[in-house]
Amino acid sequence: MTPFGVLMRHWRHEKQATLAQLADYLSVSPAYLSALEHGKRGKPSFAMVDQICVYFELIWDDAEALKQAAQLSHPKPTINTSDLGPEAVRLANGLSQNIDRLSDDDCKALYEALLARL
Repeated sequence: MTPFGVLMRHWRHEKQATLAQLADYLSVSPAYLSALEHGKRGKPSFAMVDQICVYFELIWDDAEALKQAAQLSHPKPTINTSDLGPEAVRLANGLSQNIDRLSDDDCKALYEALLARL
């Protein structure tokens, strides 16, 4: 599941909305929304995220959190290291080859460490 999928599912449960109801509002199939929640589809478009915010009546921080989660929810991200040094290339490859061995807590700690350095 993606960060966006987690938040969308949270808001669906909070608002007691089914996938079918949300899909009908968005004019997409429930199967598409399920795949989006589970990270089986690419990240949603900005326009779709806006429509979802309207459907759930999200404003301010909640809407911003959903939009930010959508940007960080591509299930198959790519990292272009062609203009970077050898340590960046090693890091990108090491992460891609071993991320499945990390727990959610490990991933969160690495992400927070990265943000602290930026």
